[in-house]
Amino acid sequence: MRRISFFISGVALVLAVAACGGGGKSVPSNAVAVVGSQSIPKSDYDALVTQTKRNYAATKHPYPKAGTVAIANLRAVYVQFLVQASEYRQEADKEGIKVTKQDVDARLQQIKKQYYNNPTGQKPATQAQMDQRYEAALKQQGFTDKEVRSGLEIQLVRERVQRSVVKGVKVTDNDIKKYYDDHKQQYTEPARPESRSVRHILLKTKAQADDLYAQLRAKPSRFASLARKFSQDPGSKPYGGLLPGGALKGHLLKPFERVAFSLKVNEISKPVHTSAGWHIIQALGPVKAPTKAKPLPFSQVKNTIRAVLLDNKQRAAVTKWESDFKNSYCKKISYQTGYSPPPGQDPCKAKASSTSTPTTTG
Repeated sequence: MRRISFFISGVALVLAVAACGGGGKSVPSNAVAVVGSQSIPKSDYDALVTQTKRNYAATKHPYPKAGTVAIANLRAVYVQFLVQASEYRQEADKEGIKVTKQDVDARLQQIKKQYYNNPTGQKPATQAQMDQRYEAALKQQGFTDKEVRSGLEIQLVRERVQRSVVKGVKVTDNDIKKYYDDHKQQYTEPARPESRSVRHILLKTKAQADDLYAQLRAKPSRFASLARKFSQDPGSKPYGGLLPGGALKGHLLKPFERVAFSLKVNEISKPVHTSAGWHIIQALGPVKAPTKAKPLPFSQVKNTIRAVLLDNKQRAAVTKWESDFKNSYCKKISYQTGYSPPPGQDPCKAKASSTSTPTTTG
């Protein structure tokens, strides 16, 4: 239910970090700022205030009082969100980037499936069920569907502008090989102790264990089905008792380990008691000798390294672009009286003393 609140506040905080100002342009009386060629209407600012107050009321949080540092900081978030949203939209226009209603619908549907579906393992929720849960979350958080869609629209604009920034970023095979050679210790198959493939059924009492052992002696092929039905081990039960990753020597309860590594292949043990309960164990394969740590072949990790390097290069490209992007708008933003960033919060100006008191308009 908190996903809607997290999403909208997350968008605002992400966008707020990059806006800046100091343009000296005349700001219309019905606007809070001018960004490049666009004015930000006071009505957009008022809508954000109303939205936040509604959210605070729905979640039982007191809204900051007029004249406080808290309200000044909140006002800065409102204005900077609107300023950078305008900046990104203007950049999108330059790049010919468009976000349609269908794009927003698709992203919202993706969110509904991710957060308002049934848990994994259950039958998928119907569209009506997901819509109902989404509407309940909106009501609980005090948001409207229109506000969520507006937040998604600017998020998509931002993503597509940044995607345009990184479209020419590439990683060469030489880059990948050099990184592999310089970081071979990161691409090593760890040492593995003596091991074997084992499955087991964990039971609470010896009487239960004796009963199932008798059934398995009569019909060993029932091991997996009985494990799924009766085993008390949640880690192996869904797999018919099979221990994921196999039994590793030195990583098991000693009575279990002693029996597991002494059985013949396919042999089923009598009930074995440990601090966890009573186990019936079956060895499914031979004991494998321990192995030493060894480097993973370059061919096996090449694509993984490529993805890491590409992500790093793209992040660096976006960071540099955003820095240049912010600086390019420093002389293109003007604020209405009472709406400029508090001292020390405008990245286009030297930070003022932390003891300064912000000017507020209520």
